[in-house]
Amino acid sequence: MKIPFFSRLYNGLLKHPKYRWVVMGASLIYLVSPIDFSPDLIPIVGWIDDGVVATLLATGITQVLLDRRQTLKDQKTLAKNPNAAALPADSENA
Repeated sequence: MKIPFFSRLYNGLLKHPKYRWVVMGASLIYLVSPIDFSPDLIPIVGWIDDGVVATLLATGITQVLLDRRQTLKDQKTLAKNPNAAALPADSENA
């Protein structure tokens, strides 16, 4: 399945720590703002852009939280076993 340009751009900006919070804030402002690409007065079509932005925002926030959770988990593992970083994860004992 081909990912649309806007979705790739949005997700790329969310992965960049410098722009992440700016993009999330701008998305929230867009959702609350009465100014839209397609006005909400037009039935269904007016809600599509809000739905797309809300979906991308929810996906982005979820990804950020999952990445943060994994980072904290990795830090706890390293704190418990400092030698774990020196061992390759997928090596087998010969």
